[in-house]
Formats: sequence, C-alpha cells, structure tokens
Amino acid sequence: MSATPARHGLLFVSNGHGEDSIAAAVVRGLPSGGIEAFPVIGSGSAYEGVCPIVGPRATVSSEGWRNVKGSLRRDIAGGGLATIPPAVSFIRSSRPRYERTVVVGDMVGVYLCLAAGVRGVIYLDVYKTGFGKTYSALDRLALRRVAKTVFCRHESLAAALRAGGIDARCAGNLMMDTIPYGDYDANSRRRRGRAITLLPGSRALTAESFALQVQALRRLSGNALPDVFAAIAGSIDVDDLAAVAGMQRTGPLTMEAGDLGAIADARLTIHLARGGVMGNLIEASDLVLSQAGTATVQALGLGRPAITFQHQRDRPSRFRAETALFGEARLVVPADAGAGADALGRLLADDAERARRGAIGRERIGPPGAMEAIV
Repeated sequence: MSATPARHGLLFVSNGHGEDSIAAAVVRGLPSGGIEAFPVIGSGSAYEGVCPIVGPRATVSSEGWRNVKGSLRRDIAGGGLATIPPAVSFIRSSRPRYERTVVVGDMVGVYLCLAAGVRGVIYLDVYKTGFGKTYSALDRLALRRVAKTVFCRHESLAAALRAGGIDARCAGNLMMDTIPYGDYDANSRRRRGRAITLLPGSRALTAESFALQVQALRRLSGNALPDVFAAIAGSIDVDDLAAVAGMQRTGPLTMEAGDLGAIADARLTIHLARGGVMGNLIEASDLVLSQAGTATVQALGLGRPAITFQHQRDRPSRFRAETALFGEARLVVPADAGAGADALGRLLADDAERARRGAIGRERIGPPGAMEAIV
C-alpha cells in the first residue's frame, strides 16, 4: 500500500518574471517551510533560495510580455497553446498536496485553476489598477467559482467584486511592499550631482533597450552626465549588455552580494547591480530610464519620475492603459536617442519638475500595506 504524499501548505502560481519576484517577496514574509512555487512561464529564477520550484517549465517568445503588438498572436503561432495543458494537468494532479493555492499576477493563473478544478484560491491581483480596464464579466464569473479572497490594488475594483458576492479587499499596493532591497551601497558610488537608474527589463528585448538607453546618455553634455546605475535581472547576460553598448566590463570591486561590477567607456560609467537590489538603486537616484513593467510601477511609487521609449511595435492599448494610471509621472518619448537625451537633460536640470512628477507617481501608485493584510 503506497504512502500518502506529504501535504504542503501553499502552492504559489505566478506568470512571468515580475509576478515571480512579487510572489517570492510574499513567500519571504511567511513562516518558512511547506511552500512551493509554480512559475508558469520562464525559469522562475526569482524563487531561487526562497522556496522549491515545481511544475513543468514553459517558454514562449514574448515571455508573457504583452506591451508588444501581436505578441499573443505570435505566441500562439509558436505553439504557445501547447503550454496550457501541461500547466492545467500539473495543477489538477497537485490538488491533494496543498492546503491552499495562491495566484499572483494577472488572470492567467485564475483561469488555469478554474480549468484544473481548484477552488478556495487566494488571488493577489497586481495589474488591474482602478484607472483603466476593470474585471470583465468572464473574469468575475471565474473569480466567483475559484477565489476564496481577492486582494485588489484599488478600492473601486474591490467594491465591484464585492457587489458580485466575492470577498475582495484593498489594503495597499502589493508592488510597493515587494520592492527588492539588498546588499549594495549605491550612495557610496555617487560622484555627480544627479543620478539615474536604468531599468532595461527582463525579456528578449532587454539588450536592444539597454543599447538605446546608453545612446541617449552619450548625447548628454559632460556637465549634464549623471551617475548611472543599472538593475540587471537574473536572466540577463551582463557581457551581452556590455557588447551591445560598446563598453568594457570590469568585475565587482566589493564583496556586496548585489555588485555586478561596471561597464565603461571614455565618458560614461554604468554601475551594474542585481535586480534584487533595485530598491537601493532607485532610492539613490533622481529618476529612472525604464523599459520595464513592474519595476516602472515601483519606481513611480517611490516618487522617481520615469522616462520610457515608445516603439512602433508597442501595443497602443497597453500604453494608453498605463498612461491612464501613471499620468505625468511617466514621460513617454519616441524610440530615438536624441528624444531620450532631450527628456533626460530637461528633467535632470529641473528639480521642481522632478518633484512635481514624483508626487504624481506616489499618489497614483499608492502606498504599501497589502503585504501585512495578506500574511
């Protein structure tokens, strides 16, 4: 007679690098042991050293990034639908092993749980903002069937779900509770009057984004050049970034866990640090130059304005939804080094304008507080 499998406390289901990072931060706030994570897309590197990773690994060309026009269509054409049955099968087969399932991110994890017959889910919605698209009728139906409790980012969203009989709460913005901090002293590397952090993202277009950010910086005059930091996601090859930027890399000069060294040319030095110390970098900076998703939201919530390049390939509806939330906290410019340099030069030189945009970001993104309620 076979032994009954060990029953774990929680299974965390997340759907992309940003969601993985947020979920991993929640796991750190819980009592250790009895928790496993199923990152639906990608390697789940954010969970390393935090909790065991389980389930099938799936890769799609977009890595779940929906800012680019046609990304969903290309994922489907590339066999993306084939990643769904293994995920549903794993969640269904693992039901007896867990007391509760926690879904972090967008509605993908909720629909996977619905298809797998999982009920009593805790859903941490980190994307719907209350300033744009709300829950569809299908979303509300799925949540009524699947969710025990939903944590929303805005009270209007929670109220709409409660009106439909769903236990929904708004206790703060979980993204602001899960900003990663670590062992890295950014302020000790400051030499100039201003500083910026580059957030090039964590996906296939990261190298291209980084190269454009560096080109914009190179167009600034010598006196206007700030100290520059870059937060590098664990999936990104630093040597590739050095190559596309045409810069030389030097290794870490400290024993700090977040230190990845620097890359430099005759005029510009960029201090590289692991994404796990991103909060250290942003707080030591005056603004961010960002092509990231979750990290942009967190930077704005910390009161640092963001400059973002908009490409022709970007999905207009996604940009409109973000702009409805971000307002003037984010400055969008064409994907051109000259336009980026102009925006950088203006904001770096204008303390009052940075403060005005920073205040808008803090107000729009909202405060922390969700973590305590969730735990």
